[in-house]
Amino acid sequence: MTRTIEVAPYDPGWADQYRAEEEKLRRVFGDETVAIHHIGSTSIPGIKAKPIIDILVEVRDIGRVDACNAAMTALGYEPKGEFGIPGRRFFIKGGEEHRSHHVHVYGSGHPEIARHLDFCDYLRAHPEDARRYSVLKEELAQQFRHDPTLYTEGKTEMIWEMEEKARTWIRANGLTGEPG
Repeated sequence: MTRTIEVAPYDPGWADQYRAEEEKLRRVFGDETVAIHHIGSTSIPGIKAKPIIDILVEVRDIGRVDACNAAMTALGYEPKGEFGIPGRRFFIKGGEEHRSHHVHVYGSGHPEIARHLDFCDYLRAHPEDARRYSVLKEELAQQFRHDPTLYTEGKTEMIWEMEEKARTWIRANGLTGEPG
């Protein structure tokens, strides 16, 4: 069965859900943990999002993450390996029908870390662009309710636009563009 795409109004409880999961992930990854971040649309106040909590875990050595698969499975996660992004380990919770969390794990210094963090920081600081992104997601969710691939593809151009704006904003403001 394919997932149904639904976006929901921003829910302040998403931050609480993130924090509860963050504690569990800190226990799983232990001393390998460098940082854990709430990313994705559920981390951006005021915008609509699929109610799936995206979490980015930065670790010292990505090669040691596979040894945590059993502990992640015990928390209800399904290990997906790199899942299309070299140097990442990806986990989903809730299966295809009731997905509730995504965990993206990267080794320290991986360029995807800054890309995710910069995107979210930019949208938090630029509510008009965040609103535009929210409206697009709602339109795409209505149009492609039963096609997650087309929903995602429909966001690609705006995501690239926002990522470019984020890079420019970071340079212009002397921000590092690095996790911290």
